[in-house]
Amino acid sequence: MTYSFISPPNSGRFVLSNATLPSAAVTGYEAPIVEGLVRADIVIADGIIADVLPPGEAPVELAKSDLKESMVWPCFADMHTHLDKGHIWPRNANPDGTFPGALEAVRADREANWSAGDVKKRMEFSLRCAYAHGTSLIRTHLDSLAPQHRISFEVFAEMREAWKDRIALQAVALFPMENMADAAYFAELVAVVRDKGGLMGGVTRMSPDLDSQLDTLFRAAADNGFDVDLHVDETDDRGAETLKAIAQAVLRNRFDGKVTAGHCCSLARHDQETAKRTVALVAEAGIAVVSLPMCNMYLQDRYPGRTPRWRGVTLFKELAAAGVATAVASDNTRDPFYAYGDLDPVEVFREAVRILHLDHPLDTAARVVTTSPAEILGRPDKGRIAAGASADLVLFSARRWSEFLSRPQSDRVVLRRGKVIDRRLPDYRELDSVVGA
Repeated sequence: MTYSFISPPNSGRFVLSNATLPSAAVTGYEAPIVEGLVRADIVIADGIIADVLPPGEAPVELAKSDLKESMVWPCFADMHTHLDKGHIWPRNANPDGTFPGALEAVRADREANWSAGDVKKRMEFSLRCAYAHGTSLIRTHLDSLAPQHRISFEVFAEMREAWKDRIALQAVALFPMENMADAAYFAELVAVVRDKGGLMGGVTRMSPDLDSQLDTLFRAAADNGFDVDLHVDETDDRGAETLKAIAQAVLRNRFDGKVTAGHCCSLARHDQETAKRTVALVAEAGIAVVSLPMCNMYLQDRYPGRTPRWRGVTLFKELAAAGVATAVASDNTRDPFYAYGDLDPVEVFREAVRILHLDHPLDTAARVVTTSPAEILGRPDKGRIAAGASADLVLFSARRWSEFLSRPQSDRVVLRRGKVIDRRLPDYRELDSVVGA
C-alpha cells in the first residue's frame, strides 16, 4: 500500500467525522458555506453513504475516523480521454511538440503497432492509474479509421466489462468528418458503434462541406440513438468557426440527443461580438463544452523559437455564464498530443484552476471534475456526495484550498464502496514489452 495520511475504520458501519467537503459536489445537505467548503460528518453503512450530518451529530456508537477538517471529495469523472493512444511516447514521440507533429506521429504508430494486444495492454495500464487516483467514470475517444475501429472498439468492450465494478466506461468514435463520404466505411462504423454501445464523434474542420457533413452525422446519430461528442476548433486559427456550425446544425436538425464539444480553442481568438454570438448559439443548442487545459497549453501557439502568446484554452467562464454545461478533463496521456500526465483529476483540477483562473473565488470550482462532467455524461449518480450514493470517496490531508492546490495530494486515500483501495501505481516497466524503455 502507498503511504496514506489516515486509515479509516475497517468496518461495515463507520463515520468520517469532522470532514471538509466541496459544497459544489454535495447534494441534500445544508450547512454554512465558507469559500465553497462545508463541514460535515459522513456516515457510511455497507458501502453506501447513509447520511451527511453536521459535525458531531453522527451516532456516537459508530466507529469513527476524525479527519480533523481534512477534505473529502467524491470520486472523479474524467470525461475526455484517449485511452487507445496512451503511453506511446517512448515508442513514437512528437518530434517538435506541434499539432501536425502529433498527427503524424500517432498515424505512424497506429498503422505500425495498434494490434488488439497492444491497445489492451496500454489501456489497462491507464485504467489502473486512473483508478488509483480516484476516478470512477471515464469517457474515451477511440481512433476509428479503418480497420482500427473494429480492433479498438472490441478491446474497449472487453475493458468495459472487466472494469465495470471499478470504473464506468464510455467510448466515442473519433474520425475525420470528411471520411463519411465513404458510405461503406461510415455504415460499418455506425454498426460497430451501435453494437458496442458507443457514441458518435469526429473532428470538425472548416470546409464547404461542413454543413452537409454535420447533417449526415446528426441524422445517423438520431437514427441510431447516439449521443455526439466532437473535437472542435483545436487551433489558433481565428477563421475556425465550426463550433458555431455545430450549434446551427443541432438546431437545424432538431437533434435531441446530448452533444458535447471538446477543445473549442479558436473561440478565444475571435473578437468579442463574434464570440458572444457563438456562445449564445451554443447555449441555445444545449451543447456541453469540455476544456482540456493541459493538452491545449502544450500544443497551441507552439512555434519554433517563439514563446507562446496565449493560453490555448476556450472561453470557459463566458460559456458557463451563458448557461452552457462546462467541465475539464485529462485528454491525452504520454502520447504525441501531450507528452505528460497520468490520468489524475487532481492534477487536471490544479492546472485548470491556474490556467483558466477558476479561483478568486474557488466557490464552485470543484464541480468541473465531479458533478458537472458526471451530469454531462448522463451519470448524475457519480461525482457527488449524497445520502444514498455509493461511498466512493477521496480523502485528502488538505483542509483548505491553499493546502489542496499547493501539493499533489500524493497521500490521498481512496474509498470504493467504503473500503480503502490499494493506491499503488503500475510501474512503467510493465509497458517496456510494447512501447520500449
